[in-house]
Amino acid sequence: MMTILICTSLFSARLPAGEADGALLIEIEGPIGPAVEDHVARGFEQANAAAAPLIILRIDTPGGLASSTRGIVKTILASRRPVACYVSPSGARAASAGAYILLACHVAVMAPGTNVGSATPIMIGGMPGSTEPEANSSDHPDLTDKVVNDSKAYMRSLAEIRGRPGEVAEKFVSEALNYTAREAQELGLIDMIAVNLRDMLSQLNGRPISIDGQQTELASDLFDVTLFERTWRDELLAFITNPNTAYLLLMAGIYGLIIEATNPGLFAPGILGGICLILGLYALQMLPINYAGIALIGLGFALMITETFVPAFGILGIGGIISFLLGSIMLIDSDVPEFRISPILIGTVSATTAGLFLFVLSFAVRAWRQPAVSGNASMLGSTARVLRWRNGAGAVKTHGEVWSAVGMDDAKPGDSVKVEKIDGLTITVSPIKTADKKEEDNAI
Repeated sequence: MMTILICTSLFSARLPAGEADGALLIEIEGPIGPAVEDHVARGFEQANAAAAPLIILRIDTPGGLASSTRGIVKTILASRRPVACYVSPSGARAASAGAYILLACHVAVMAPGTNVGSATPIMIGGMPGSTEPEANSSDHPDLTDKVVNDSKAYMRSLAEIRGRPGEVAEKFVSEALNYTAREAQELGLIDMIAVNLRDMLSQLNGRPISIDGQQTELASDLFDVTLFERTWRDELLAFITNPNTAYLLLMAGIYGLIIEATNPGLFAPGILGGICLILGLYALQMLPINYAGIALIGLGFALMITETFVPAFGILGIGGIISFLLGSIMLIDSDVPEFRISPILIGTVSATTAGLFLFVLSFAVRAWRQPAVSGNASMLGSTARVLRWRNGAGAVKTHGEVWSAVGMDDAKPGDSVKVEKIDGLTITVSPIKTADKKEEDNAI
């Protein structure tokens, strides 16, 4: 009986009253973007609401967006509950953004066969931070130096705030180093190696953890682990914030609105296009977009549409296709391969857009070349019969209508004449050649 009371009192000292008896597990898999950041933030909110004694981040990521990574790190640093980061399963990695998240947590754990590192930011157009800088480069730092130095200081500060070697962690950025789980443990970058979650909780049991300057211990070997499930909202956000999906939504929205504008009353293209355009713009505002890219895409569409109404002999259309292609390439401004638009997709959409433009343009060219079949323009070149004529003016009949006419000094009723010009309600006529008189009965 005394033993039971002692054990109960010890567990009560380790686990504050009112807290849940299980850890909350939040999984981070794949590239880190806005959807992952939102999922992690809501997971922390649920852990706080449920008074979970431990939050576990299980990660396997190649990296991600800097803005989303910093958002997750801020959430971790602001947490008043212990956060353990576990790189798992074997074969997983905490590369680039994952390294920042791992070092920001109170407890850093890796499974055997995992690795961490390669956190050098890559500027579009080349690799920054050469190990052999040019002479006097320190006297003239460029944008690359600023980005790399910022990342180095950020990595070093995260390591130091958790009592880990900052100079070693800084090499993730300065030298793009990678370490295995064993190497990271020997260098003091992680706290332990665990084959699975239960092994991690067992090793964590009774381990002192500092939160806001206060030491605490957890009876973690007693914890159950609850997975924070992804909701339909997470799935939708992950789907539309994929750069390829966002690009397709933007294109579908523009096409839908163009079809509705050229065919008023269809409604369906306009409604679906509006929905797609709003979703695409919502996704793009969460991604690192280049506004010059959006402007070039818009200019490209405008030039191609203008070409179909203004006979510019293809100059506007070709310029529009080039503008559209360049805008698509520049649209997403990110050094993370997973957050760039697929070149194959860009080529396919550009080729399809160019094909549709040429298809529409061919119909426009045919319309320009066809003679007019209605209206006043259809009367030009046709024959008319003189009804009366005096002093260079008179009345003629053509296409079943009587018109005032001018243009000849002399004519007599019954003569056939040719319509040369129409000016308001008056037409200008000229004598008709004898060879053309065979058609006058069909024209009058």
